[in-house]
Amino acid sequence: MIVKKVLLILLCVLLLIDTYGQESFRRWRKANQIRLDKFDLILPEVMRENKIDMWIIMNREGNFDPLYSDMGEGYVGHTGYYIFTDLGKPRIERTVLGIDGYLLEETKAYDYFGSESELKEFVTKRDPKRIGLNMSKDIGGADGLSHTGRQEFAEILGSKYEARFVSAEKLVSDFRSRHTASELVAFGEAGDYSYQFAERALSNEVITPGITTLEDVAWWLKEQQFKNNLQSSFGMPSVYVTGPNGIEATSTDRIIQRGDILMLDWGVGFMGFYTDMKRIAYVLKEGEKAVPTSIQNAFDQALKVRKIVTNAIKPGITAKQNEVNIYKSLNESGFTQIEFNKPSADEKTNVIIGCHSVGDWGHGTGPSIAFFNPVQLTYVLKPTNLLSIELFAYTPIPEWGGKKLRIPLEDDAVVTERGVEWVYPANQRILLIK
Repeated sequence: MIVKKVLLILLCVLLLIDTYGQESFRRWRKANQIRLDKFDLILPEVMRENKIDMWIIMNREGNFDPLYSDMGEGYVGHTGYYIFTDLGKPRIERTVLGIDGYLLEETKAYDYFGSESELKEFVTKRDPKRIGLNMSKDIGGADGLSHTGRQEFAEILGSKYEARFVSAEKLVSDFRSRHTASELVAFGEAGDYSYQFAERALSNEVITPGITTLEDVAWWLKEQQFKNNLQSSFGMPSVYVTGPNGIEATSTDRIIQRGDILMLDWGVGFMGFYTDMKRIAYVLKEGEKAVPTSIQNAFDQALKVRKIVTNAIKPGITAKQNEVNIYKSLNESGFTQIEFNKPSADEKTNVIIGCHSVGDWGHGTGPSIAFFNPVQLTYVLKPTNLLSIELFAYTPIPEWGGKKLRIPLEDDAVVTERGVEWVYPANQRILLIK
């Protein structure tokens, strides 16, 4: 009898271990498939386009490169390197020096594991003409190499190879922003988490008018991230109230009242993929059953703007040329371009867009149709790039004496040969809070 009880307890423990491990293992398998696909399909293309023979990514214990997770992580005792070499074959050679660990080796993504001390001999033997290092003035995700790290490279490899160092800024952007099918599936899952939690947050499940604060909603969202092991690249979710004079308060102890127009700007991180999206809600006044006509009209104008924007975006040209084409189409449809948060005093709906790269971060490293990413504006848009279709439309509200309501729309899409396509359900309505 005692033996049977012991066996039953052991079985229960094993079942619990299996249950708790399944999600971690599922995510690891998906992440590793992505890694293998990226190395096989994307890496050769982008290294050759950027004319980089060898790409070296340095990691120090306690100071990892932004691509550390993409490469498979591992234990770095002092300094370690992921090294990719184009030997003229279809497959890029993949090497790890000074980094080890069970999960890294289990990726089966690398050809050789060696010690940190092998770096000079390894590079000398292959004699690369251009060595890409993660140095960038403009793109943080491509700027993982520290000043002292670069000095160490020069000391180890000598002046001959130091003269061959080049920035891997564009290589990093291309590698991270061109996506395989396995990546798009994972990003779609991140998007599902994002919009479902956002729409629950702006509902009576979370909000009781006259009691709930903006901060309460933001912390509820943070709790969902914690419970589902999700990250974010934006810190505290932005939950804010918009009125005639613009934003009144963001994620503060300001109590949500009837008649408020609520906005939510946030995103989640899932398996290294980060979303960026917005949702809008209206808190019904006593006796109201629908959004006031003027507010609904402002939202409808923003939807028209979004349709024009998505129809205008095309691959094969620079992000800057796409920006020019978008504003041309908007002007032809009666909308006017403005500077951010500087609406005109006329009756027209004013617009500014910021369709930035997304995916590897909330504001990603790829081609970006956004005034705040000047270098990425020069990059050519390619199929499988991910874009956050972000815009702000300012429409007059008669009840506000003609002052304009800013309607922000933002959801994430993938660039295809056809243009852009949503990767999860985009916002189509103003949410109602009773």
